[in-house]
Amino acid sequence: MIKSKYRVIIALLLFFAGMLNYLDRAALSVMAPLIKGDLHINDAQMGILFSAFFVGYCLFCFIGGWGADRFGPRKVFGFAAAIWSLFCGATALVTGFGHLMVVRILFGIGEGPMGTTTNKSISNWFPKNEVGRAVGFTNAGQPLGAAIAAPIVGLVGLHFGWRIAFIVIALLGFVWLAAWLLLFRDKPEQHARVSAEERQLIVEGRPATRRVQDSNGKDQHSLWYYVFSKPVLGVAAAFFCFNYIQYFFLSWLPSYLTDFQHLDIKSMSIIGILPWIGATIGFIGGGIVADALYRRTGNFLFSRKAVIFSGLLIAAVCVMLTAYTRNTAGAVALITVASIFAYMTPQACWSLLQDIVPAHRIGTAGGFVHLLANLAGILSPSITGFLIQYGGGYQSAFLLSSCLSLLGILFMAVLVRQNKVNALLGKQPVAPAIKNKLIEH
Repeated sequence: MIKSKYRVIIALLLFFAGMLNYLDRAALSVMAPLIKGDLHINDAQMGILFSAFFVGYCLFCFIGGWGADRFGPRKVFGFAAAIWSLFCGATALVTGFGHLMVVRILFGIGEGPMGTTTNKSISNWFPKNEVGRAVGFTNAGQPLGAAIAAPIVGLVGLHFGWRIAFIVIALLGFVWLAAWLLLFRDKPEQHARVSAEERQLIVEGRPATRRVQDSNGKDQHSLWYYVFSKPVLGVAAAFFCFNYIQYFFLSWLPSYLTDFQHLDIKSMSIIGILPWIGATIGFIGGGIVADALYRRTGNFLFSRKAVIFSGLLIAAVCVMLTAYTRNTAGAVALITVASIFAYMTPQACWSLLQDIVPAHRIGTAGGFVHLLANLAGILSPSITGFLIQYGGGYQSAFLLSSCLSLLGILFMAVLVRQNKVNALLGKQPVAPAIKNKLIEH
């Protein structure tokens, strides 16, 4: 049974990679109340530390995507996992603000290739009609990692100290690395445990395997033709606006619950799970809804845009209401609902990108999109820290996140349109009669 569906193992490997990535990232925010006191760091400095991670991360989103296209996801992801695990463990050795900032930048370099290499792996291993579910499931590990970070890291930190918590997480990363090198290959054609039937299903159903080729079978356009196109930039803009909310929550939610809602570390560690469970539901549910809409309409672009629009809109409303909510139960409920719908967005962005860009460009183009989107990781934590320290406090931070979510809808509506995608790929519009047959089929 497993041999006929080996891509299930691939999905699980990517799922656990995402879980470890976000467990690693969330560890600093969970331990922030302890680290700030131990290393004498204020809120503005902590915001800079949260953002420092993304200095290395953004650059290696692009480099990692390029590497996945050139060297294959197995080597790139393996190298990245070794780097991020090493510097996650090195966090236990820091003695002050400057030292911790350097470690966070190097840690970000290791995690940078994760998103684009995951997308490249899915493009290689899953047929088009499974892409939404595959992206949704594999990426669902990310918020789940943030969810378990609160109780695991919080409780380990309370009992053994925050430094031990980072060492434990680093060891988990090296365990995953061993499993990845043992079980993963770049394509199903290279894996002896993949059956001929499954291999044929994947190869024939891969997204974006055709397109814009000359008589010699080569792409007529350069990489830059794709990455600077309006549809790709529209996806990047929507992704950026989602990421601003994501990194606001990932960096500052534990501090919001302890400083503003006055929870202790133990209570925060338990209650802080809820928004990330909601995010996990959103990741998986968004993929299922997007694939269901595609089967019903036959319109891949519409199915993804509908999920992105509804997700960002409902998230914007909930985040705005949170700004005016004072009781803990109401605030956590609104943040959880916002997480459910906001996290429908990234899987739709990733799978939409696979239909916009040819397969041999998906790693590098995805890396470019991920670079632009994760500039939010540099801006969101720092801006939030300065707003809390010197501005309007948490209320202004929530309102800014809400406005950016609405801005993401506008960018997607204007830049990602069917005629622009057709022009990018040199495709002719599908005739109504043919389209109806495709929908019926």
